[in-house]
Amino acid sequence: MKVLKFGGTSVGSSESILKVKNIVESQQEQIIVVVSAVGGITDQLIKAANLAEKGEQECFDISSEVKEKHYKIISELFPLDQAQTIKYKVDQLFEEVSTIIKGVFLLKEVSTKSKAIIASFGERISSFIVSELIQGATLFESQHYIVTDNVFGKDSVDFETTETRLKNIQEELGNVAVFSGFIASNKNQEVTTLGRGGSDYTAAIIAATYDASILEIWTDVNGFMTADPRIISRAYCIDRLSYSEAMELSHFGAR
Repeated sequence: MKVLKFGGTSVGSSESILKVKNIVESQQEQIIVVVSAVGGITDQLIKAANLAEKGEQECFDISSEVKEKHYKIISELFPLDQAQTIKYKVDQLFEEVSTIIKGVFLLKEVSTKSKAIIASFGERISSFIVSELIQGATLFESQHYIVTDNVFGKDSVDFETTETRLKNIQEELGNVAVFSGFIASNKNQEVTTLGRGGSDYTAAIIAATYDASILEIWTDVNGFMTADPRIISRAYCIDRLSYSEAMELSHFGAR
């Protein structure tokens, strides 16, 4: 078994998602795919929540923009009939998140719990789209299997419960299973998150639980680089890097 994790830039457009499809369908063994939200979507959803708390009408404009971006991707990926069916499901998800944003707007208050729910929709939608595109794939929503403690905003994984839930579905995974990254739930079945960048963590938890042969993190660069290539054009990949060196980079804010 291999676990392949694809970040926001890897599912940021229809062209990128087609590359994900080709990578996954070229594999010769059982695959688990973990996907992030479409690039920039989580930031937009959080911005919408923050604006709603301030009573700013712009929050609804952002929500509409997020919806249209996903509609565009769906239209480019699927034939018309299938696209309509997928959009119907996406509509249901957006109706849910729009209702929550409207509630925040009316109350002028956003709790950590509400923000976690709003932020989770990016992964829920992207994983659904990817699972519909990849032949023979089955979708598993991570909030039903990754369990955290009850402290919102400072959630830590309950590994014992998480392992039990993941093991219980091992026989159902099939050749290709798609999991949403970043999302979890607590023991009260309330949505939580693993924090920004948490999709990598989701993939690692799943890989460890199922004793996968390898966990691959796919992104738009070939590895750790000497600098951000979007800022420094001469940045290049580092051939070798120890875990302690990588950890030092993370302490200084390297992505």
